[in-house]
Order: sequence, then C-alpha cells, then structure tokens
Amino acid sequence: MKQGLSLRVSQHLALTPQLQQSIRLLQLSTLELSQEVEQLLDENPFLERADDSAEREAYGLERADTPAASDDAEPDYTTSSSAAETGDEGGAPADLAQGEGWEGDGSVEMSPDDSEWGGDAPARDGAREQDEAEASELARSQESLQDFLKRQVLGLRLSAEDGAALHFLIESLNDDGYLEDPLEELARGLAGDDTEQAEAVLEHFEVALRLLQSLEPTGVGARNLAECLRLQLRARQEAAARGGAHGADPDTLAQALRLVEQPMELLARRDVRKLAQLCGASEAHTREALALIARLEPKPGRRFVNVERNVVVPDVIVGKTGSGTQTRFRVQLNPDVMPRLRVHDIYANALKGHRAGGRDAANHAALQQRLQEARWFIKNIQQRFDTILRVSSAIVERQKNFFMHGELAMRPLVLREIADELGLHESTISRVTTAKYMATPFGTYELKYFFGSGLGTESGGNASSTAVRALIKQFVAAESPTKPLSDSQLSDMLKEQGIECARRTVAKYREALKIAPANLRKAL
Repeated sequence: MKQGLSLRVSQHLALTPQLQQSIRLLQLSTLELSQEVEQLLDENPFLERADDSAEREAYGLERADTPAASDDAEPDYTTSSSAAETGDEGGAPADLAQGEGWEGDGSVEMSPDDSEWGGDAPARDGAREQDEAEASELARSQESLQDFLKRQVLGLRLSAEDGAALHFLIESLNDDGYLEDPLEELARGLAGDDTEQAEAVLEHFEVALRLLQSLEPTGVGARNLAECLRLQLRARQEAAARGGAHGADPDTLAQALRLVEQPMELLARRDVRKLAQLCGASEAHTREALALIARLEPKPGRRFVNVERNVVVPDVIVGKTGSGTQTRFRVQLNPDVMPRLRVHDIYANALKGHRAGGRDAANHAALQQRLQEARWFIKNIQQRFDTILRVSSAIVERQKNFFMHGELAMRPLVLREIADELGLHESTISRVTTAKYMATPFGTYELKYFFGSGLGTESGGNASSTAVRALIKQFVAAESPTKPLSDSQLSDMLKEQGIECARRTVAKYREALKIAPANLRKAL
C-alpha cells in the first residue's frame, strides 16, 4: 500500500453551544422556560434573579453593588403595529436593527449588561390580587367525587369489611364516576393466588357495589353507559312511585328502560324505527323515551372533576388604540412571563479581580466558563423574547382584519410569508408559534392559530380555512333543530358565499369543530 498526502476542501455546519441553547429556549413554552430558569438558578452561582437579590455583605467592597456594565440601555420590549410605517420592520428592537447579532461561540469577550433586564412589571391592583387569591382558594377547596361519596358513607352502619370494600371501590372510580375494572380483577388483585380469600373479597365487593350505586350522584359506580342510564331511570321510577315530580309518566320511564337494554349504537344513531321494532312500541312513544334518556347524565362524576385548569398565560398582549381609520394595535410582551435575571455582580467582580495560577488555574477556568454560561443564558432569553415579539408584530400586521372584525375576517397565512418578511427560517417561525399565546380583544389564542391554508373563491382570491370553519359554526348555530344541515347543504351554502369547499372538506372541518353529524343533531 502506497502512502501519500492529499488536500480536500469541504464545508460543514457546526452548531455552537450558544446557538444550540438559543434554539432550545425558543421552542420552550412559558412553563418549560420557567422550569429551565429555576434549574439554571440552582446550578449556576453567577446567575440570580434581579428582584430576589440578597443583602450584600460589606467587606471593604465599596463598589460591590455597582453593575459590571451599566452603559447599555435596557431593551424596549414594546412596539406598535404601525412600526413598519416608520421603517422598523416587524417591530424589531433597535439593537437588532443596528446589525447587532446573536451569533458567537463564547470565544471572544462580550460586553454584557450584567444589570437587570426586562423592566419592572406594573404594580398589581390590590383588589385584583384579592380576587385572584379568592378564585384560587375556591378552586383548591372544590370537593372531589371521592370525598363527596365518603361523606355519605359516614351515615351508613357497615361492618369493617364492607366499609373497607366500599372505600376501596370509591377509590377505584374514574373521573366520570365509572368503575372500569371488573370486581373479579379487583378481588384477585387483593387476594392474590388465594382462591378462597378472593371469593370472600368478591362477596364484600358485590355488597359494596350495591351500596355505592345507591349513593348520590345517581348512576355512580356503573360499569358501562347502559348501566349508568339504567340506574338513573330506576331512581326516577322509585321517586315517581313515592310521589316525586320528574316530568315523565311511568310508561315513558318503562319504555326508556327497555331502550337502554338495546345496543348503544342504535341509541347513538337515534334509529327510532329499529328501536321501536325491538321494543314493540310506537315510534312516537320511542321518541319520547329517547328524549328522556337524552336528559340523563352520562358522566355522573363530571361536576366533581377538579377543573384545575392550566390557565393559559399569554406571552404577547395586543391592545387596541384609536377608532375607525385611526385604529392601531399595540403589541407588547407580557412582563409577567419574562424572567428578570442578571449576573451576580459580586461574584463576577471577585472572579475578575482574582488572578489564579498553578493548580487553581483549572478551577478559575471552570468558573470563567460558568460566568460565560450565565451571560449566554441571559442573552439567549433576550433573543427568545425579541423573536417572539417580532413574529407577533408581523402576525398582527398581516391579520389586522381579524383584530377588527373577528375570526370570520381571518386571511390565509403560511409560515413562509412571516419567515420571508423577517428574514428567518420557517423552522424558526414554527418554533416561535408553538405553545406561545397571544391575548387579543377576542380572547387568547396560540400563535399558530393565525396561520391557515386558503380556499379558492369565485372572485379568484382565497379564504382562510379558519374563517371557513367559523362560517360553518355560524351556519350550524342558526340551523333548525328539527332539520339540521347536512355536509352537502353546508357545502352549497359556502358556495353561495363564493367559497369553493367540497363536502369532504366540510366534514373534516365539522369534525375538527367537534360538531356532530346532522342525524345526531336532529331534535326528537
């Protein structure tokens, strides 16, 4: 084999650690970013919150509280949708407009602003804080289904075994109030391989199940939907026999009980003719029974579900100013979601004034790296919010009609349009618009909501798929309950509005809106 030297020229893309962190922070949601900030605050001693700075000890450090660099002005995170008219494209901050980039691998010395950034959040109104505290306290004090049932059990006289079995079944209920696992499986899970003990446990479970199904809310402890409806109908029969008023005669209740014994598919389709044949009743009587069944609660535990909703905190707030032709929309970042961080100036100044040598050189280099990481993190968070603001401003500029008239005025918009306008890649726009929310005069929406494909119109233009879905929802809301609109009729109505939308597309949009088909929307 002959050895030799050769020269080859090639290109490759290498992502620096700072760029990797910038991309990762950009795609995080507000909650994930908060967790990331907390983690780095625990790991990096050079990073601190600007509003949680501890008291500084004075050991002759007269200038300990002086920021390492205070000449840089704090960035302004507020822009107006009219910024484009003044030449500031997309509402970009001034430092970006001047050409200052975010690239770099940390090999050159930065001139960071170690002072706090992000601006102070406006002081909260005292009444608002009190209202929020009361609302959160009310949410925490909501009684669960299990607690409600256990409170009823306190009034029952049960043996220790039956009481334990009843509590076990209560804890086995799902959020809807159903007992999903068969009693035999639950008994085997407690008794193991002991057959005799499993049979004894099963007997206690059968007794406990009857007790459970006698508690409120009616229908709790059912194994399936048919049993849940049957329990509620029987409870109404018993109440009617005692003289209670339930708005249904005994014949209708009896017919409803016969109906719930039939396959649930027939009830779901409201196949009146087939159900009437199976039950040997008239179609009119069957319709009355179906109307009674429709008023029952298919999920007894629904009202006890702890709706500890994940309150969506918007990243961007859009406000309206002016009126008529002078209407402008002000786009600003939500200060409540912006972490106010800075480099710990005492540690940074101490490290800067320390000259290490020999065995301390490695430790000194490691600390220098942690300091640089803290500066990178602050800069990357700044970049994240700057990019969100730029993209949001561009969206508001493109979707002005939505902010004026609502979702019916939404125009088609794709990621490439915003990417070309801001000079960014489509993948960057996709990361920015995922799990980021904008508070508008019409509600809070994910940024991705403002993007949608276009459907052709008779005039040669395009209509946004979002606007078409809103139009379908409007048509369905105004339809006659006895004669609901089919997908073909909805398609024809859209064509009358000049929008070419096939029946299959209408069905797809209707399902996305969680609107039932016409046969299930028909009132009996």
